[in-house]
Amino acid sequence: MKENYINSLFSLEGKTALVTGAGRGIGQVLARDLARAGADIAIFSRSGAEESVKLIESEGGKAVSIIADCTKEEEVRAGIQKILEIYGHLDIVVNNAGVCYHKDIFEASVEEFRECIDINLTGEYIVAREAARVLIAAGRPGSIINIASISGTIANIPQRQVAYNASKAGVMQMTKSLAVELADHNIRVNSISPGYVATPMSVDPNFVEPELLEAWKPLMPMHRMAKPEELSGAAIWLASDASTYTNGVDIIVDGLYTAV
Repeated sequence: MKENYINSLFSLEGKTALVTGAGRGIGQVLARDLARAGADIAIFSRSGAEESVKLIESEGGKAVSIIADCTKEEEVRAGIQKILEIYGHLDIVVNNAGVCYHKDIFEASVEEFRECIDINLTGEYIVAREAARVLIAAGRPGSIINIASISGTIANIPQRQVAYNASKAGVMQMTKSLAVELADHNIRVNSISPGYVATPMSVDPNFVEPELLEAWKPLMPMHRMAKPEELSGAAIWLASDASTYTNGVDIIVDGLYTAV
């Protein structure tokens, strides 16, 4: 009896989840694990996410890749309508798409600053807003999970990344504000702030300078970066009925990085 209750509490069976930027990295892992928990998955990506779809389908799940730029309102609206046509409803949103530049105030161009804000913050706002419209119209409860970062809480060292940090701090405050504004509609909005996560992008010397990786290690009390799947527990919990009274919070998953 207890086992059945717990399984049903955390199960995502019968729910549809939209995950943005899930063609690779953290988004791909979150989409795959939400599917393993029972959700049908839709992925927004600017270049397609066929590999992620194949991974999910190979394990018996349902997934669809939809070409959509989260910074463009028309594409987001069209993409959400396609989700409704395919699955009939939407229940969960994971706002994961993002970009980062390791550049300080003098190195980063105004265009790069605006791009960080546009993709990391405005894109999440647009997706959350259009998903909320659909949820309210259908009279369905929903869970919106914004991927923030410890960079919204601290100023990372030794890299300088003012644009990224500002955008993620904005995500955290936007999450609280959206949670308050949408509470009457039974739509919860929370965020997850990962620390350093070992994705191909974060350990590839083409994307991250090797000296940065060496500089981060002594600052990690657990002496390692997170595995992407170590974020899945928080995401599944926030997406499930186990967290129906959790709203407007930011969950830091950083292996103690910000605790010292």
